Amino acid sequence: MKHIYGYVFVVFGFVALAVAGIYCLEYRHRQELEKVQNANIILVSKQEMKLRLIDYKGEEIFSAPVATGKKAGNKRKAGDMRTPEGVFQVSDIQRATDWKHDFGDGKGEIDGAYGDFFIRLQVPGYRGIGIHGTHLPESISTRASEGCIRMDNEDLKRLISLICPPLTVVITPGVEDEVENHL
Repeated sequence: MKHIYGYVFVVFGFVALAVAGIYCLEYRHRQELEKVQNANIILVSKQEMKLRLIDYKGEEIFSAPVATGKKAGNKRKAGDMRTPEGVFQVSDIQRATDWKHDFGDGKGEIDGAYGDFFIRLQVPGYRGIGIHGTHLPESISTRASEGCIRMDNEDLKRLISLICPPLTVVITPGVEDEVENHL
């Protein structure tokens, strides 16, 4: 009889370990799935002058019009007024409420030039490239920036509520950019 109890105890132990192992694997799987589900990307089309937030299933979560660099083509050097094209990472989201900028148009420093936030992009070889708001909402859907991606301030606030670094950003050229890139 003692052998039966010992046998039952051993079997119960194996069953308990198996259940615990399955629970641990399921927990890890849920954690990995959560990472994938949060693996969104930002897609910026210079052709459409549009920013989209796409989820891991390829579905659009958010969309808004944007402004891009004054000059067509891929960024070549600092200050060239072109928006870079390619795949980049969001390195930081900064409060920009108190930031000022002089656009060199004779109006001096402009308060609130970047809206409330600046989504800083890691662009190899360049500093200060990002996605931000604007003091000129009429510039949206045009080529008007110094190389950054401008959004309406309310659209930017909505985007900020949906993202967190690190995040991949893909900026695609338009037809006009492709022509300029081949010159």
